[in-house]
Amino acid sequence: MATFLYQLGRFAFRRRWLTLLIWVLIFGGVGAAASSAPPPPADTFTMPGTESQKAFDLLKEKFPAASADGATARVVVRAPKGEKVSGAERKAAVSALVADMTKAPGVAAVTDPYQAGSVSKDGTTAYAVVTYKAAATALKDKEHDGLTKALDKARDTGLTVEAGGDAIEVEAAAGGAEGLGILVSAVVLLITFGSMIAAGMPVLTALIGVGVGLSGILALGSTFGLSATTGTLAMMIGLAVGIDYALFIISRYRSEVTEGHTPQEAAGRAVGTAGSAVVFAGLTVIIALAGLAVVNIPMLTKMGMAAAGTVAVAVLIAITFVPALLGFAPIRTLRRVDRPALKGKEPSARLRRKMDKEAARRKPNLGTRWARYVLRHPVAVLLVGVLGLGVIAMPATSLELGLPGEGTMAPDTTQRKAYDMLSESFGPGFNGPLTVTVSAKDATKAAGSVGQALAKVQGVESVSPATANPANDTAILSLVPTTGPTDHDTEVLVRSLRDGVGGIESAGGADEILVTGQTAAFIDFSKTLDDALVPYLALVVGLAFLLLVLVFRSILVPLKAALGFLLSVSAALGAVVAIFQWGWLAEVFGVKATGPVISTMPIFMIGVVFGLAMDYEVFLVSRMREAFSHGTEPREAVVTGFRYGGRVVSAAAIIMISVFSAFMTESNDLIKMIGFSLASAVLFDAFVVRMAIVPALLALLGKSAWWLPKWLVRLLPNVDVEGAKLDRLAPAGAPAGAGAPQHQTGDRDYAGSRR
Repeated sequence: MATFLYQLGRFAFRRRWLTLLIWVLIFGGVGAAASSAPPPPADTFTMPGTESQKAFDLLKEKFPAASADGATARVVVRAPKGEKVSGAERKAAVSALVADMTKAPGVAAVTDPYQAGSVSKDGTTAYAVVTYKAAATALKDKEHDGLTKALDKARDTGLTVEAGGDAIEVEAAAGGAEGLGILVSAVVLLITFGSMIAAGMPVLTALIGVGVGLSGILALGSTFGLSATTGTLAMMIGLAVGIDYALFIISRYRSEVTEGHTPQEAAGRAVGTAGSAVVFAGLTVIIALAGLAVVNIPMLTKMGMAAAGTVAVAVLIAITFVPALLGFAPIRTLRRVDRPALKGKEPSARLRRKMDKEAARRKPNLGTRWARYVLRHPVAVLLVGVLGLGVIAMPATSLELGLPGEGTMAPDTTQRKAYDMLSESFGPGFNGPLTVTVSAKDATKAAGSVGQALAKVQGVESVSPATANPANDTAILSLVPTTGPTDHDTEVLVRSLRDGVGGIESAGGADEILVTGQTAAFIDFSKTLDDALVPYLALVVGLAFLLLVLVFRSILVPLKAALGFLLSVSAALGAVVAIFQWGWLAEVFGVKATGPVISTMPIFMIGVVFGLAMDYEVFLVSRMREAFSHGTEPREAVVTGFRYGGRVVSAAAIIMISVFSAFMTESNDLIKMIGFSLASAVLFDAFVVRMAIVPALLALLGKSAWWLPKWLVRLLPNVDVEGAKLDRLAPAGAPAGAGAPQHQTGDRDYAGSRR
């Protein structure tokens, strides 16, 4: 592996113009394909194998008009204190509102609350349902503006008017989070490299990789059913790993140049060593993302596969385009300032001895000092790290999962206000009605009996009259629970209704009874994710373990990596529960509403953070493995890993933490939760697990850390990630016995000049 990548890196550096041309053609070709491709399909959400999905499919077949995908809005109106909406003046204002909404652009129908009976018992509140011709994702500004004008006009009459539903435009984020994260990333890269050119390369290559990946998704969208939102995860992960991978290779290139290698040789060695780590780190990320297929939710599968493809592009760019860019950069902008100017030549033996003495006199860097501290106190560091993360993880035992809805939005949004008004005036269950489908030869008669039985079930507030299809073989009932859509009691009710269906069917003469609706679908979705969590963990961690055994040729190092990841993710989940579910420090983080943690959070956190965690593990420990394979003592190999990799891994982690933390500045609590969970997980994993627990364990294990059974040694191929074979290579024209490869005579040097 290292030998092949070494040759590839030298080729890309030497043939930089050809490499650049190839990537320009790829970028242009994929971009052209994306621009000429049909529009991506609309977002669709399915859950194969669930009762909710089975009922949705039945409704689409039996009630084609009712299952139309037109957007809806529920407009809630409340009279001023002391008045009722049934009064003559207020009734006229509500009727005028209904008329204005009917005339609004794109509206198909509006229900009159007085004719539909949607007025509260106390007469203070009413609601109207607005149905649009187009789906929510297809609504334009004119449709949103038309509804807004009608609502504002009604508010001028003294009515309190709020609206919810998928037709209501969700307030867009300010968009400053991404800019803030990129700004911090640029500053960190500038501090790390001390050069604008070197700092700009990782950002440039990451943007190109994401551009190729997203363009590919758009080009294949209509073919594979990839919606516009499929690339969301791909963009986030692509930027993250793209910056990381380029950062590691450029840093290794600078290190090789510092040690006296010519630029082309340094590029080859950087790709052969750090590039090998990039390839295997990328494979772990791809495994984590592609593993989302285990969840058996097509939307997540497509997002995972698209993101995995973007990561693969990032790896290819890192091992080809990055060394080509290094060939264009003047060497003085990439060399460390504390080394003598070598002018592109190999140092003499005298100069090498001088450089080594200067290096010995210099103060050890922070990574070296920290590693030596851990080696002196491994037990204390290990206990503090494990116990600290264990304490933070304790709230995770109370984790409650749910899906975001209007009831979890910020209190000042119109959707949340409408939700609260309906709960106060019609009951909490009114915001989460259940739809019951009844299939029978005489659906009207059977549904009537089923409705009477359901009305007697504990937890049911009311059941609407049945509505049958023209063939009278299927009927639907609307059931309102006594509790809200996110309450645990509602979930218990759904399960009890489904468990008791057999008795209701036999009593009512029905062939099949299914419970669905948005609330039931959310419950099924959460259960699907819960059931898939353990298999997903087993698949991802298991495959990554086997891959790391191949990389490190060790049993204990991969085992330690996997267990450390589980510890950091548990701590991150504990922190999320404490802040977003329990409300601890909610004011500090600006959390306006607490509630269940988003159901998709654990799966996404595992997929994203596992990939990044294994990146840091591979890049940090592979340098230790490299030193050990070259004869360094195990404890000193730990110091070597931190001397060369600690700063770079820290910079990569800080960049990721900054990018994720920037989303915590947004007003939306859901975005805050995503940003906080990912940032805290990277923080715990990079700085507690990888920087403290890992070196402490390696110090205690000594040579045992690198133990591998002899039979497994013979069985596993030697991929040579640490680049042990590179020292035995010598390009043509190198003097015999050279300790390191020499530059070929006539090869191009940096910036296109010739030696």
